[in-house]
Amino acid sequence: MDIFALFTTRVIEALRADHPGIDEGLLARVVVEPPRDAAHGDLSTNAAMVVARPLGRNPREVAAALVERFASAPDVETVEIAGPGFINFRLSNAIWHQVLKAVGAQGENYGRSDMGRGERVNVEYVSANPTGPMHVGHTRGAVFGDALASLMAWSGYDVTREYYINDAGGQITVLARSTLLRYREALGETVGIPPGLYPGDYLIPVGEALKAEFGDRLLAMPESEALPLVKERVLAAMMDLIKADLAKLDIHHDVFFSERALHGPGGDIETTLAWLREEGMVYEGRLEAPKGKTPEDWEDREQTLFRATDYGDDTDRALVKSDGSYTYFAADIAYHRNKYLRGFNHMVNVLGADHSGYVKRLQAAVKAVSHGEAEMDVRICQLVRLLKDGEPFKMSKRSGDLVTLADLVEEVGSDATRFMLLFRRNDAAMDFDFALVREQTRDNPVFYVQYAHARACSVFRNAARDMPGLDISPAALAGAETGLLESAADIELIRLLGAWPRTAAAAAVAHEPHRVAFFVHDLAAAFHAFWTRGRDDAQLRFVNPSDPKLTLARLALADAVRQVIRNGLGILGVSAPEELS
Repeated sequence: MDIFALFTTRVIEALRADHPGIDEGLLARVVVEPPRDAAHGDLSTNAAMVVARPLGRNPREVAAALVERFASAPDVETVEIAGPGFINFRLSNAIWHQVLKAVGAQGENYGRSDMGRGERVNVEYVSANPTGPMHVGHTRGAVFGDALASLMAWSGYDVTREYYINDAGGQITVLARSTLLRYREALGETVGIPPGLYPGDYLIPVGEALKAEFGDRLLAMPESEALPLVKERVLAAMMDLIKADLAKLDIHHDVFFSERALHGPGGDIETTLAWLREEGMVYEGRLEAPKGKTPEDWEDREQTLFRATDYGDDTDRALVKSDGSYTYFAADIAYHRNKYLRGFNHMVNVLGADHSGYVKRLQAAVKAVSHGEAEMDVRICQLVRLLKDGEPFKMSKRSGDLVTLADLVEEVGSDATRFMLLFRRNDAAMDFDFALVREQTRDNPVFYVQYAHARACSVFRNAARDMPGLDISPAALAGAETGLLESAADIELIRLLGAWPRTAAAAAVAHEPHRVAFFVHDLAAAFHAFWTRGRDDAQLRFVNPSDPKLTLARLALADAVRQVIRNGLGILGVSAPEELS
């Protein structure tokens, strides 16, 4: 039960009744939302402000007609005009009791919606170069992308989770050469890792595997023959390593797309470039030197350019290098055309902070290859600074100066890693304090939320202990007399439960899973506050042996709180324990 969606529908129906033939486009702009000041009521709408001018009417006049229609509604306590024509509603307790019943009835589906109507969405995230283990910089994007995919699936989208394997660049040749050194080391040679190669110990097992497979035969091969064999095996090993790292956070992708598939005769880059030429989106020309470039480090030449500025970019983009090979952006265009041809009109790319300059060019590419049919949202995840007690913290155990995803999860666990990385906007830099996430206090957000769920579960254990004859089964909770919950504290908590469907939908539309983290934290705070009030006021206690009916109603409320927390944490990929040690 989405109280905001319900009243949006009712307000729109009232406008249709008052203004027959009203433009439906106007009605689509009508919003029902919480008022900025909670003292003004439960709901507020801009309806009169939206439609008045096109109708040639005064906003307060339109608002007055709406107020008259809702004044007699049994579930509306008061309805008033505010300012130039906003309308504020204060709802009766009866409707909040309906909300509570809806949470109990819908359970794990409370807050789900079909807003996405099954639209196919491609969420591409992580896409780290397959040259080693995942590091903490990758972890934030991995967690964000995974939570966003879950949020959109929750909201009715058909979501595909995709990982783009950057396996066609020069870094893969460097990786293969680094692995050959580890192979020679496995054969008994003493080797040093020269600058420019990958020194990580994670390549030692790959060298051992090459020894087991080939013996010393690779030594006799020219590098041109050995490198392709090594590339295949080290890439497979690195992807296995990356998948294992991601699994530590319960992150799994549906599609692993290889960049190499775009290259070669008849590959996507070649066919895409031919298509761009046919469409007049490519020309031969020159580019001005970027700011800061000097003649010594800028090649002024005629080259194949994509008309990126026609699609919102700041400059046209080169597609072919001077040596005849394709630019990385050429691969980007081909890859996103591939996505479009696979049926994705809605794409989300999650990139690291060092890719902020890619946003306009990627959006231009998608607009061009889809003739404007597809849309792309690029979400940038800013840097994470590791702290302990407010001081920079170096915690790596296996990888030199590199802090890996595995190190992070081993240190604080999957739940803390995921929740803390989501408890801040993705485009804001954040501090991750290891001391904080180990504290069992309200200052630790993940503990605070999980404790609220565990505390709600403890209510049922207390009820079973103190009132052994009381039926607290799901069927009994469904039949609880929720109308007994009349206190301001009860209604305040239920009102927050009623905001969950709107919060989840708005977070999905905005591609902002941090809103879910904020919401469950607010709900946890409200529940803890209610619990504290019960210490001083016996009538607010969840378990009251002298009043079985009120106890059952309060248990229904506690059950609703733990269900909504569980639903929110589920989207974030965080567990909801019934007890905390």
